[in-house]
Amino acid sequence: MPSSLPRKACTQNGHHSLSYAAPTTSDPCPPYEAFSRSRSNKILSPGRHQLPFQRPVERCRKFPSPALEKTITRLRDKIADPDLFRLFENSYPNTLDTAVLWTGFAARDASAPDSSDAFDEDLAFVITGDINAMWLRDSANQILSYLPLLEPSDSPKTIAALFRGVINLQSRYIKISPYCHAFQPPPESNIALGTNHAYFLNKVNPPYDRSKTFDCKWELDSLASFLQISSEYYKSTGDMRPFIRYSWVQTVKVILDAVEAMRAATYTSDGHIAPSGYTMTGQTNRATETTSNDGLGNPVKWTGMIRSTFRPSDDATIHQFLIPSNMMFARCLEAASAIMAKINSEEAKNLTDRMRTMAGEIRAGIAKYGVVHHPQFGSIFAFEVDGYGSHNLMDDANLPSLLSATMMGFVSPHDEVYLNTRLFALSEENPYWAKGPILNAIGGPHLGPGRGWPLASIVRILTSLDGTGEEAKAEIMAILNTTDGLGLIHESITSHNVKDWTRPW
Repeated sequence: MPSSLPRKACTQNGHHSLSYAAPTTSDPCPPYEAFSRSRSNKILSPGRHQLPFQRPVERCRKFPSPALEKTITRLRDKIADPDLFRLFENSYPNTLDTAVLWTGFAARDASAPDSSDAFDEDLAFVITGDINAMWLRDSANQILSYLPLLEPSDSPKTIAALFRGVINLQSRYIKISPYCHAFQPPPESNIALGTNHAYFLNKVNPPYDRSKTFDCKWELDSLASFLQISSEYYKSTGDMRPFIRYSWVQTVKVILDAVEAMRAATYTSDGHIAPSGYTMTGQTNRATETTSNDGLGNPVKWTGMIRSTFRPSDDATIHQFLIPSNMMFARCLEAASAIMAKINSEEAKNLTDRMRTMAGEIRAGIAKYGVVHHPQFGSIFAFEVDGYGSHNLMDDANLPSLLSATMMGFVSPHDEVYLNTRLFALSEENPYWAKGPILNAIGGPHLGPGRGWPLASIVRILTSLDGTGEEAKAEIMAILNTTDGLGLIHESITSHNVKDWTRPW
Protein backbone atom coordinates (compact mmCIF):
# COMPACT_ATOMS: atom_id res chain seq x y z
CA MET A 1 0.00 0.00 0.00
CA PRO A 2 1.09 3.62 -0.35
CA SER A 3 3.02 4.98 2.58
CA SER A 4 0.32 7.55 3.32
CA LEU A 5 -2.10 4.84 4.40
CA PRO A 6 -3.01 4.55 8.10
CA ARG A 7 -3.14 0.77 8.54
CA LYS A 8 -5.76 -1.33 10.25
CA ALA A 9 -5.85 -4.09 12.84
CA CYS A 10 -2.97 -6.49 12.38
CA THR A 11 -3.98 -10.09 11.97
CA GLN A 12 -0.49 -11.59 12.02
CA ASN A 13 2.20 -10.79 14.54
CA GLY A 14 5.50 -12.24 15.60
CA HIS A 15 8.63 -13.22 13.73
CA HIS A 16 8.48 -13.58 9.98
CA SER A 17 10.62 -15.52 7.57
CA LEU A 18 10.80 -15.51 3.78
CA SER A 19 9.61 -19.10 3.42
CA TYR A 20 6.50 -18.53 1.32
CA ALA A 21 6.53 -20.19 -2.08
CA ALA A 22 6.76 -18.06 -5.17
CA PRO A 23 3.65 -17.86 -7.36
CA THR A 24 3.30 -20.68 -9.82
CA THR A 25 1.82 -20.87 -13.29
CA SER A 26 -1.19 -22.69 -11.84
CA ASP A 27 -2.01 -19.57 -9.83
CA PRO A 28 -1.11 -16.69 -12.18
CA CYS A 29 -2.67 -13.99 -9.97
CA PRO A 30 -2.04 -15.13 -6.39
CA PRO A 31 -3.29 -13.09 -3.42
CA TYR A 32 -0.83 -10.26 -2.87
CA GLU A 33 -0.59 -11.16 0.82
CA ALA A 34 1.25 -14.36 -0.14
CA PHE A 35 3.00 -13.02 -3.24
CA SER A 36 4.56 -10.12 -1.30
CA ARG A 37 6.24 -12.36 1.28
CA SER A 38 8.58 -14.07 -1.17
CA ARG A 39 11.86 -13.11 -2.86
CA SER A 40 11.94 -16.24 -5.01
CA ASN A 41 11.99 -15.96 -8.79
CA LYS A 42 11.90 -12.17 -8.67
CA ILE A 43 14.28 -9.65 -10.20
CA LEU A 44 16.53 -8.18 -7.48
CA SER A 45 17.78 -4.60 -7.34
CA PRO A 46 21.55 -4.21 -7.91
CA GLY A 47 22.06 -2.36 -4.61
CA ARG A 48 23.33 -3.56 -1.25
CA HIS A 49 19.89 -4.81 -0.12
CA GLN A 50 19.06 -6.65 -3.38
CA LEU A 51 15.34 -5.95 -3.04
CA PRO A 52 12.89 -7.98 -5.14
CA PHE A 53 10.54 -6.50 -7.72
CA GLN A 54 7.16 -6.81 -5.98
CA ARG A 55 4.61 -5.59 -8.51
CA PRO A 56 2.11 -8.10 -9.84
CA VAL A 57 2.53 -9.04 -13.48
CA GLU A 58 0.70 -6.65 -15.79
CA ARG A 59 -2.33 -8.87 -16.36
CA CYS A 60 -2.88 -9.04 -12.58
CA ARG A 61 -2.80 -5.29 -11.93
CA LYS A 62 -6.22 -3.97 -10.95
CA PHE A 63 -6.14 -0.41 -12.33
CA PRO A 64 -3.57 0.25 -15.08
CA SER A 65 -2.55 3.91 -15.37
CA PRO A 66 -0.29 5.30 -18.12
CA ALA A 67 0.29 8.39 -15.97
CA LEU A 68 1.61 6.21 -13.17
CA GLU A 69 3.94 4.28 -15.45
CA LYS A 70 5.31 7.52 -16.92
CA THR A 71 6.03 8.78 -13.40
CA ILE A 72 7.91 5.60 -12.47
CA THR A 73 9.94 5.79 -15.69
CA ARG A 74 10.73 9.47 -15.15
CA LEU A 75 12.00 8.89 -11.61
CA ARG A 76 14.12 5.89 -12.53
CA ASP A 77 17.02 8.16 -13.47
CA LYS A 78 16.39 10.65 -10.66
CA ILE A 79 16.57 8.24 -7.68
CA ALA A 80 20.22 7.24 -7.76
CA ASP A 81 20.15 4.54 -5.07
CA PRO A 82 18.86 1.36 -6.81
CA ASP A 83 17.41 -0.03 -3.59
CA LEU A 84 15.56 3.19 -2.84
CA PHE A 85 14.17 3.29 -6.36
CA ARG A 86 13.03 -0.34 -5.99
CA LEU A 87 11.25 0.57 -2.74
CA PHE A 88 9.48 3.43 -4.55
CA GLU A 89 8.75 1.27 -7.59
CA ASN A 90 7.14 -1.38 -5.39
CA SER A 91 5.24 0.91 -3.02
CA TYR A 92 3.86 3.83 -5.00
CA PRO A 93 1.77 1.82 -7.50
CA ASN A 94 0.51 -0.61 -4.88
CA THR A 95 -3.00 0.78 -4.44
CA LEU A 96 -3.65 0.82 -8.18
CA ASP A 97 -2.06 -2.61 -8.61
CA THR A 98 -3.81 -4.40 -5.76
CA ALA A 99 -6.53 -2.42 -3.96
CA VAL A 100 -8.84 -0.93 -6.60
CA LEU A 101 -11.06 -3.98 -6.62
CA TRP A 102 -13.80 -2.57 -8.87
CA THR A 103 -14.71 0.56 -10.81
CA GLY A 104 -17.93 1.22 -12.67
CA PHE A 105 -21.07 3.30 -12.63
CA ALA A 106 -24.01 3.59 -10.27
CA ALA A 107 -27.21 1.85 -11.24
CA ARG A 108 -30.38 3.94 -11.05
CA ASP A 109 -31.73 1.33 -8.69
CA ALA A 110 -28.79 0.32 -6.51
CA SER A 111 -30.77 -2.68 -5.23
CA ALA A 112 -30.85 -4.06 -8.79
CA PRO A 113 -27.19 -4.35 -9.84
CA ASP A 114 -28.00 -6.23 -13.04
CA SER A 115 -30.05 -3.35 -14.40
CA SER A 116 -28.77 -2.04 -17.73
CA ASP A 117 -30.22 1.34 -16.85
CA ALA A 118 -26.99 2.88 -15.59
CA PHE A 119 -25.85 6.49 -15.74
CA ASP A 120 -22.60 8.37 -15.45
CA GLU A 121 -21.98 8.48 -11.70
CA ASP A 122 -18.50 6.96 -11.27
CA LEU A 123 -18.03 4.49 -8.41
CA ALA A 124 -14.78 2.95 -7.15
CA PHE A 125 -14.47 0.25 -4.49
CA VAL A 126 -11.01 0.48 -2.91
CA ILE A 127 -10.16 -2.12 -0.31
CA THR A 128 -7.87 -1.54 2.63
CA GLY A 129 -5.17 -3.95 1.45
CA ASP A 130 -5.68 -7.31 3.10
CA ILE A 131 -9.31 -6.73 4.17
CA ASN A 132 -12.02 -6.80 1.49
CA ALA A 133 -13.87 -3.77 2.79
CA MET A 134 -13.64 -0.05 2.09
CA TRP A 135 -12.55 2.18 4.95
CA LEU A 136 -13.51 5.83 4.40
CA ARG A 137 -10.20 7.15 5.72
CA ASP A 138 -7.99 4.55 4.08
CA SER A 139 -9.55 4.73 0.64
CA ALA A 140 -9.26 8.54 0.68
CA ASN A 141 -5.61 8.42 1.76
CA GLN A 142 -4.78 5.69 -0.72
CA ILE A 143 -6.18 7.63 -3.67
CA LEU A 144 -4.82 10.99 -2.47
CA SER A 145 -1.35 9.49 -2.98
CA TYR A 146 -2.00 9.98 -6.70
CA LEU A 147 -2.88 13.67 -6.43
CA PRO A 148 0.26 14.62 -8.43
CA LEU A 149 -1.12 12.53 -11.32
CA LEU A 150 -4.63 14.01 -11.21
CA GLU A 151 -5.70 15.91 -14.32
CA PRO A 152 -9.21 16.87 -15.48
CA SER A 153 -10.79 14.10 -17.55
CA ASP A 154 -14.28 12.87 -18.38
CA SER A 155 -13.00 9.46 -19.41
CA PRO A 156 -13.45 6.32 -17.33
CA LYS A 157 -10.40 4.36 -16.15
CA THR A 158 -8.49 7.57 -15.49
CA ILE A 159 -7.12 8.92 -12.22
CA ALA A 160 -9.83 11.62 -12.33
CA ALA A 161 -12.55 8.97 -12.68
CA LEU A 162 -10.99 7.05 -9.78
CA PHE A 163 -11.14 10.14 -7.55
CA ARG A 164 -14.77 10.74 -8.55
CA GLY A 165 -15.59 7.10 -7.94
CA VAL A 166 -14.24 7.20 -4.39
CA ILE A 167 -16.03 10.48 -3.64
CA ASN A 168 -19.36 9.21 -4.98
CA LEU A 169 -19.21 5.82 -3.25
CA GLN A 170 -18.14 7.39 0.05
CA SER A 171 -21.05 9.81 -0.31
CA ARG A 172 -23.43 6.85 -0.59
CA TYR A 173 -21.85 5.09 2.38
CA ILE A 174 -22.04 8.14 4.65
CA LYS A 175 -25.74 8.56 4.00
CA ILE A 176 -26.24 4.88 4.87
CA SER A 177 -24.35 5.02 8.20
CA PRO A 178 -22.67 8.35 9.04
CA TYR A 179 -21.14 7.01 12.27
CA CYS A 180 -19.56 3.97 10.60
CA HIS A 181 -16.11 3.75 9.07
CA ALA A 182 -15.90 0.60 6.91
CA PHE A 183 -18.29 -0.66 4.24
CA GLN A 184 -19.22 -3.61 2.07
CA PRO A 185 -18.83 -3.62 -1.73
CA PRO A 186 -21.63 -1.87 -3.63
CA PRO A 187 -24.26 -4.14 -5.19
CA GLU A 188 -23.31 -2.93 -8.68
CA SER A 189 -19.90 -4.61 -8.30
CA ASN A 190 -21.28 -8.15 -7.78
CA ILE A 191 -18.44 -8.70 -5.29
CA ALA A 192 -19.29 -11.09 -2.47
CA LEU A 193 -19.95 -9.48 0.89
CA GLY A 194 -17.34 -9.85 3.62
CA THR A 195 -17.99 -11.26 7.08
CA ASN A 196 -16.93 -9.35 10.15
CA HIS A 197 -17.47 -11.35 13.33
CA ALA A 198 -17.24 -8.15 15.39
CA TYR A 199 -20.85 -7.55 14.34
CA PHE A 200 -21.93 -10.35 16.67
CA LEU A 201 -19.76 -9.11 19.57
CA ASN A 202 -20.46 -5.38 19.47
CA LYS A 203 -23.56 -3.46 20.48
CA VAL A 204 -23.79 -0.31 18.37
CA ASN A 205 -26.41 2.41 18.41
CA PRO A 206 -27.68 3.39 15.91
CA PRO A 207 -27.65 -0.21 14.65
CA TYR A 208 -26.33 -0.89 11.17
CA ASP A 209 -27.08 -3.22 8.28
CA ARG A 210 -24.16 -5.64 7.89
CA SER A 211 -25.07 -6.23 4.23
CA LYS A 212 -24.01 -2.63 3.60
CA THR A 213 -21.66 -1.79 6.47
CA PHE A 214 -18.61 -3.90 7.34
CA ASP A 215 -17.77 -2.33 10.72
CA CYS A 216 -19.03 0.61 12.71
CA LYS A 217 -16.67 2.63 14.86
CA TRP A 218 -17.31 6.35 15.16
CA GLU A 219 -14.08 8.00 14.02
CA LEU A 220 -14.34 11.70 13.24
CA ASP A 221 -11.47 11.60 10.77
CA SER A 222 -13.48 9.26 8.51
CA LEU A 223 -15.91 12.06 7.66
CA ALA A 224 -13.04 14.55 7.44
CA SER A 225 -11.41 12.29 4.84
CA PHE A 226 -14.47 12.54 2.60
CA LEU A 227 -14.33 16.32 2.79
CA GLN A 228 -10.59 16.24 2.16
CA ILE A 229 -10.68 14.14 -1.00
CA SER A 230 -13.60 16.24 -2.25
CA SER A 231 -11.75 19.51 -1.82
CA GLU A 232 -8.47 18.17 -3.24
CA TYR A 233 -10.25 16.89 -6.34
CA TYR A 234 -11.92 20.27 -6.85
CA LYS A 235 -8.72 22.25 -6.29
CA SER A 236 -6.83 20.11 -8.81
CA THR A 237 -9.47 19.94 -11.53
CA GLY A 238 -11.95 22.80 -11.00
CA ASP A 239 -14.63 20.21 -11.80
CA MET A 240 -17.89 20.95 -9.95
CA ARG A 241 -20.00 18.23 -11.55
CA PRO A 242 -19.56 15.56 -8.85
CA PHE A 243 -20.78 18.08 -6.30
CA ILE A 244 -23.72 19.42 -8.27
CA ARG A 245 -25.04 16.46 -10.28
CA TYR A 246 -25.23 13.88 -7.52
CA SER A 247 -25.98 13.96 -3.79
CA TRP A 248 -22.83 15.59 -2.39
CA VAL A 249 -24.76 18.49 -0.82
CA GLN A 250 -27.11 16.12 0.98
CA THR A 251 -24.13 14.10 2.23
CA VAL A 252 -22.52 17.19 3.74
CA LYS A 253 -25.79 17.95 5.52
CA VAL A 254 -25.82 14.41 6.91
CA ILE A 255 -22.24 14.92 8.11
CA LEU A 256 -23.03 18.21 9.84
CA ASP A 257 -26.09 16.78 11.56
CA ALA A 258 -24.15 13.69 12.70
CA VAL A 259 -21.23 15.61 14.17
CA GLU A 260 -23.52 18.15 15.80
CA ALA A 261 -25.04 15.33 17.84
CA MET A 262 -21.50 14.40 18.99
CA ARG A 263 -20.64 17.89 20.23
CA ALA A 264 -22.99 17.70 23.20
CA ALA A 265 -21.72 17.54 26.77
CA THR A 266 -22.37 14.38 28.76
CA TYR A 267 -24.72 16.19 31.15
CA THR A 268 -27.62 18.52 30.42
CA SER A 269 -27.90 21.82 32.30
CA ASP A 270 -30.14 20.18 34.91
CA GLY A 271 -27.83 17.21 35.42
CA HIS A 272 -29.50 14.57 33.29
CA ILE A 273 -27.47 12.39 30.93
CA ALA A 274 -27.70 13.92 27.48
CA PRO A 275 -28.56 11.69 24.50
CA SER A 276 -25.60 10.67 22.36
CA GLY A 277 -25.60 10.33 18.59
CA TYR A 278 -23.52 7.15 18.84
CA THR A 279 -22.77 4.56 21.51
CA MET A 280 -20.82 1.31 21.33
CA THR A 281 -19.79 -1.54 23.61
CA GLY A 282 -17.84 -4.63 22.61
CA GLN A 283 -17.19 -8.09 23.99
CA THR A 284 -13.40 -8.18 23.82
CA ASN A 285 -10.20 -8.81 25.75
CA ARG A 286 -8.69 -5.54 24.44
CA ALA A 287 -9.55 -2.33 26.26
CA THR A 288 -9.05 -0.39 23.03
CA GLU A 289 -11.93 -2.26 21.34
CA THR A 290 -14.72 -1.05 23.62
CA THR A 291 -15.81 2.00 25.60
CA SER A 292 -16.64 2.91 29.18
CA ASN A 293 -19.98 3.86 30.74
CA ASP A 294 -22.09 1.48 28.66
CA GLY A 295 -20.95 2.93 25.39
CA LEU A 296 -21.06 6.64 26.25
CA GLY A 297 -17.34 6.94 26.87
CA ASN A 298 -15.77 9.11 29.56
CA PRO A 299 -17.71 12.31 30.38
CA VAL A 300 -17.01 15.55 28.54
CA LYS A 301 -18.02 19.18 28.80
CA TRP A 302 -19.06 21.43 25.91
CA THR A 303 -15.95 22.80 24.19
CA GLY A 304 -17.10 23.45 20.62
CA MET A 305 -15.13 20.37 19.54
CA ILE A 306 -16.58 17.04 18.37
CA ARG A 307 -16.34 13.79 20.28
CA SER A 308 -14.65 10.86 18.55
CA THR A 309 -15.29 7.49 20.18
CA PHE A 310 -12.41 5.91 18.30
CA ARG A 311 -9.06 7.05 16.90
CA PRO A 312 -7.79 6.67 13.32
CA SER A 313 -6.07 3.49 14.49
CA ASP A 314 -9.54 2.06 15.32
CA ASP A 315 -8.61 2.18 19.03
CA ALA A 316 -10.98 3.71 21.57
CA THR A 317 -10.21 7.20 22.81
CA ILE A 318 -9.59 7.84 26.51
CA HIS A 319 -10.83 11.44 26.43
CA GLN A 320 -13.26 11.90 23.58
CA PHE A 321 -12.10 15.24 22.21
CA LEU A 322 -9.37 13.83 19.98
CA ILE A 323 -7.31 16.89 19.02
CA PRO A 324 -5.73 15.68 15.74
CA SER A 325 -9.11 14.58 14.36
CA ASN A 326 -10.71 17.86 15.37
CA MET A 327 -7.85 19.71 13.70
CA MET A 328 -8.41 17.76 10.51
CA PHE A 329 -12.17 18.13 10.56
CA ALA A 330 -12.00 21.91 11.08
CA ARG A 331 -9.50 22.34 8.26
CA CYS A 332 -11.45 20.10 5.89
CA LEU A 333 -14.69 21.92 6.69
CA GLU A 334 -12.99 25.16 5.70
CA ALA A 335 -11.63 23.69 2.47
CA ALA A 336 -14.87 21.97 1.45
CA SER A 337 -16.91 25.09 2.20
CA ALA A 338 -15.27 26.61 -0.88
CA ILE A 339 -17.05 23.96 -2.97
CA MET A 340 -20.36 24.51 -1.21
CA ALA A 341 -20.08 28.26 -1.74
CA LYS A 342 -19.95 27.68 -5.52
CA ILE A 343 -23.33 25.93 -5.54
CA ASN A 344 -26.18 28.29 -6.26
CA SER A 345 -28.96 27.32 -3.86
CA GLU A 346 -30.33 28.54 -0.57
CA GLU A 347 -29.57 25.18 1.03
CA ALA A 348 -25.93 25.37 -0.10
CA LYS A 349 -25.62 28.91 1.24
CA ASN A 350 -26.92 27.82 4.64
CA LEU A 351 -24.61 24.80 4.68
CA THR A 352 -21.64 27.00 3.78
CA ASP A 353 -22.39 29.19 6.78
CA ARG A 354 -22.78 26.14 9.04
CA MET A 355 -19.48 24.66 7.86
CA ARG A 356 -17.52 27.84 8.44
CA THR A 357 -19.13 28.58 11.80
CA MET A 358 -18.48 25.07 13.06
CA ALA A 359 -14.86 25.16 11.88
CA GLY A 360 -14.32 28.40 13.79
CA GLU A 361 -15.86 26.96 16.96
CA ILE A 362 -13.67 23.87 16.75
CA ARG A 363 -10.57 26.01 16.30
CA ALA A 364 -11.56 28.08 19.33
CA GLY A 365 -12.10 24.91 21.38
CA ILE A 366 -8.67 23.56 20.46
CA ALA A 367 -7.02 26.86 21.37
CA LYS A 368 -8.82 27.00 24.74
CA TYR A 369 -8.79 23.37 25.84
CA GLY A 370 -6.28 21.58 23.61
CA VAL A 371 -3.08 23.47 24.50
CA VAL A 372 -1.42 22.41 27.75
CA HIS A 373 1.86 23.08 29.52
CA HIS A 374 4.59 20.45 29.46
CA PRO A 375 7.43 20.84 32.00
CA GLN A 376 10.11 20.15 29.38
CA PHE A 377 8.65 21.46 26.12
CA GLY A 378 6.37 24.30 27.24
CA SER A 379 3.01 24.81 25.50
CA ILE A 380 2.07 21.79 23.38
CA PHE A 381 -1.07 20.31 21.86
CA ALA A 382 -2.62 17.53 23.92
CA PHE A 383 -3.64 14.36 22.10
CA GLU A 384 -7.02 14.11 23.83
CA VAL A 385 -8.95 16.28 26.30
CA ASP A 386 -12.34 16.19 28.01
CA GLY A 387 -13.06 19.87 28.74
CA TYR A 388 -12.78 19.25 32.48
CA GLY A 389 -9.01 19.72 32.51
CA SER A 390 -7.98 16.11 31.99
CA HIS A 391 -5.69 15.45 29.06
CA ASN A 392 -3.74 12.64 27.42
CA LEU A 393 -0.20 13.51 26.30
CA MET A 394 1.03 11.24 23.49
CA ASP A 395 1.07 10.96 19.73
CA ASP A 396 0.15 8.05 17.50
CA ALA A 397 1.57 7.01 14.14
CA ASN A 398 -1.83 6.87 12.44
CA LEU A 399 -3.11 9.89 10.53
CA PRO A 400 -4.27 12.41 11.50
CA SER A 401 -1.68 12.80 14.23
CA LEU A 402 -0.32 15.78 16.11
CA LEU A 403 2.86 15.46 14.08
CA SER A 404 0.82 15.86 10.88
CA ALA A 405 -0.91 19.11 11.95
CA THR A 406 1.10 21.17 9.44
CA MET A 407 0.55 18.64 6.65
CA MET A 408 -3.21 19.04 6.99
CA GLY A 409 -2.82 22.83 6.94
CA PHE A 410 -4.21 23.42 10.43
CA VAL A 411 -1.20 25.42 11.63
CA SER A 412 1.89 27.01 10.12
CA PRO A 413 5.07 24.89 10.12
CA HIS A 414 6.60 27.69 12.19
CA ASP A 415 3.85 27.78 14.83
CA GLU A 416 5.54 27.72 18.24
CA VAL A 417 3.03 25.36 19.87
CA TYR A 418 3.33 22.97 16.95
CA LEU A 419 7.15 23.02 17.01
CA ASN A 420 7.09 22.27 20.75
CA THR A 421 4.61 19.47 20.10
CA ARG A 422 6.81 18.05 17.35
CA LEU A 423 9.79 17.92 19.70
CA PHE A 424 7.62 16.16 22.29
CA ALA A 425 6.18 13.64 19.83
CA LEU A 426 9.65 12.68 18.56
CA SER A 427 11.08 12.16 22.03
CA GLU A 428 11.03 9.59 24.81
CA GLU A 429 8.49 11.80 26.59
CA ASN A 430 5.94 10.43 24.11
CA PRO A 431 4.75 7.15 25.68
CA TYR A 432 4.56 5.56 22.23
CA TRP A 433 8.00 6.51 20.99
CA ALA A 434 9.76 3.30 19.95
CA LYS A 435 13.52 3.48 20.46
CA GLY A 436 16.13 0.98 19.37
CA PRO A 437 18.92 0.09 16.94
CA ILE A 438 16.51 -0.83 14.10
CA LEU A 439 13.96 2.00 14.00
CA ASN A 440 13.26 5.06 16.11
CA ALA A 441 9.73 6.19 15.37
CA ILE A 442 6.28 6.86 16.79
CA GLY A 443 4.08 3.81 17.25
CA GLY A 444 0.81 3.44 19.12
CA PRO A 445 -1.37 1.25 21.32
CA HIS A 446 -2.90 -0.53 18.33
CA LEU A 447 0.11 -2.85 18.15
CA GLY A 448 1.62 -1.96 21.50
CA PRO A 449 4.80 -0.34 22.84
CA GLY A 450 8.18 -0.92 21.24
CA ARG A 451 6.95 -0.98 17.65
CA GLY A 452 7.82 1.91 15.38
CA TRP A 453 5.66 2.67 12.34
CA PRO A 454 7.38 3.71 9.09
CA LEU A 455 4.28 5.81 8.40
CA ALA A 456 5.35 8.07 11.27
CA SER A 457 8.84 8.30 9.80
CA ILE A 458 7.33 9.47 6.51
CA VAL A 459 5.30 12.14 8.32
CA ARG A 460 8.48 13.21 10.08
CA ILE A 461 10.12 13.69 6.67
CA LEU A 462 7.16 15.67 5.32
CA THR A 463 7.09 17.99 8.34
CA SER A 464 10.84 18.54 8.65
CA LEU A 465 12.23 22.08 8.61
CA ASP A 466 15.82 20.86 8.48
CA GLY A 467 17.34 22.86 5.64
CA THR A 468 20.30 20.50 5.38
CA GLY A 469 18.05 17.55 4.54
CA GLU A 470 19.87 15.36 7.06
CA GLU A 471 16.73 14.57 9.07
CA ALA A 472 14.86 13.44 5.95
CA LYS A 473 17.84 11.43 4.69
CA ALA A 474 18.20 9.60 8.01
CA GLU A 475 14.50 8.67 8.05
CA ILE A 476 14.54 7.50 4.43
CA MET A 477 17.51 5.25 5.11
CA ALA A 478 15.84 3.90 8.26
CA ILE A 479 12.77 2.91 6.24
CA LEU A 480 14.95 1.37 3.53
CA ASN A 481 16.83 -0.68 6.13
CA THR A 482 13.66 -2.14 7.69
CA THR A 483 12.02 -4.01 4.80
CA ASP A 484 13.55 -7.35 5.90
CA GLY A 485 14.65 -7.93 2.33
CA LEU A 486 11.14 -7.63 0.87
CA GLY A 487 11.38 -4.14 -0.60
CA LEU A 488 8.03 -3.06 0.85
CA ILE A 489 7.05 -0.71 3.67
CA HIS A 490 5.75 -2.66 6.64
CA GLU A 491 3.02 -1.53 9.00
CA SER A 492 5.32 -1.65 12.05
CA ILE A 493 8.71 -3.03 13.08
CA THR A 494 9.94 -3.94 16.53
CA SER A 495 12.62 -1.36 17.24
CA HIS A 496 15.13 -4.07 18.25
CA ASN A 497 14.43 -6.80 15.69
CA VAL A 498 14.15 -6.14 11.95
CA LYS A 499 12.50 -9.53 11.39
CA ASP A 500 9.64 -8.84 13.82
CA TRP A 501 7.21 -6.83 11.71
CA THR A 502 3.52 -6.65 10.98
CA ARG A 503 2.05 -6.80 7.50
CA PRO A 504 4.37 -7.36 4.57
CA TRP A 505 3.08 -4.18 2.90
